[in-house]
Amino acid sequence: MSQAVAQQRVTAAGGTAVAILVAISFCHLLNDMMQSMVPALYPMLKDSYGLEFGQIGLITLAWQVTASLLQPLIGRYTDRRPQPYSLAISMGITLVGLVLFALAQSFALLLVAAVVIGMGSSIFHPEASRVARIASGGRHGFAQSLFQVGGAIGSSVGPLIVALVILARGQASVAWVSLAALLAMAVLAQVGRWYARRRPMVARGRAAPASAGLSRARVSGALAVLLALIFSKYFYLASLTSFYTFYLIHKFGLSVQSAQIHLFVFLSAVALGTMVGGPIGDRFGRKIVIWCSILGVLPFTLMLPYADLFWTGVLSVLIGLILSSAFSAIVVYAQELVPGNVGMVSGLFFGFAFGMAGIGAAVMGWLADLTDIDFVYRGFAFLPALGLLAAFLPDLRSDRHPRTA
Repeated sequence: MSQAVAQQRVTAAGGTAVAILVAISFCHLLNDMMQSMVPALYPMLKDSYGLEFGQIGLITLAWQVTASLLQPLIGRYTDRRPQPYSLAISMGITLVGLVLFALAQSFALLLVAAVVIGMGSSIFHPEASRVARIASGGRHGFAQSLFQVGGAIGSSVGPLIVALVILARGQASVAWVSLAALLAMAVLAQVGRWYARRRPMVARGRAAPASAGLSRARVSGALAVLLALIFSKYFYLASLTSFYTFYLIHKFGLSVQSAQIHLFVFLSAVALGTMVGGPIGDRFGRKIVIWCSILGVLPFTLMLPYADLFWTGVLSVLIGLILSSAFSAIVVYAQELVPGNVGMVSGLFFGFAFGMAGIGAAVMGWLADLTDIDFVYRGFAFLPALGLLAAFLPDLRSDRHPRTA
């Protein structure tokens, strides 16, 4: 029995695939809402602690590289020994990180809190992605998009909470957000119970054939291309997620609250693009989605540094919509390249994405200190040109006919 067939039988037997997908997406929303509050707090922290852009980049690096280094290791471990209740545990770790963040009184403690929050995220994503695939009923792109759109919505809500609540009440009010982690723990305990009942059936279907008859060299080459595309996507997105508010304040003289609203609009566009990418990949093939998403955004990134405030808002929405549609397709395409290793592959790509965003933030912060924020936006506008590498991705049978087991 192939893993895909086993997963479809699990879904049919449980009869609760939609409920599980909604639950895991909702918890992804809460997780990424809490995670996205970290960069949204940067303007307040910069003023409170007198931080430089380079130090802000280091906070992002500590937070996201922790997640990136741990995720593939955790995914590989849980491929062999699934841990249904690790999802609830991951939210408990995030809760601890939030409390540390609220109580921190020094830059060093901010770094420690960022590391703990990153650890919670690193445990959550590989196993949550596996649950989404198990509950997909064969519609892997749709399930992955539904799972990821929760995270994208949460990422857009986090800065809004900071703008409307945290900035007015101060850093200590971050502790109240830990109530969201408690709610997620309760929901994920139920998801873990569902997963635990179905684990034996999934284990019987874990063995899977090599993907689409490709040689190991072709599979390795395709994975390298996908990782290069992730580098392009998230290194560029780091300029928008970590420094967009600073860019708007510097270039157009916006207030912090107004800049946060612009960031919320951009991240909402990211959420919409995330939801669209998976179903389009299920219907037309994932390779075409990957190709159009990464390379198709290039004209808009090149125009952004020279636009006025109105067109900056329009272009950032287009960039968010187009660029975010790729990730679901990339993750599912990679899972089909290396079948039977859902956790490791998911952890590798989620982790690599976070790591590239963290490294990108550190590099851009360093460059912004040496030059200015405008230089960063002009220099990194060319990164989506790496989308040309998508031409080297092989056509997979499951990609052309994604609903076939």
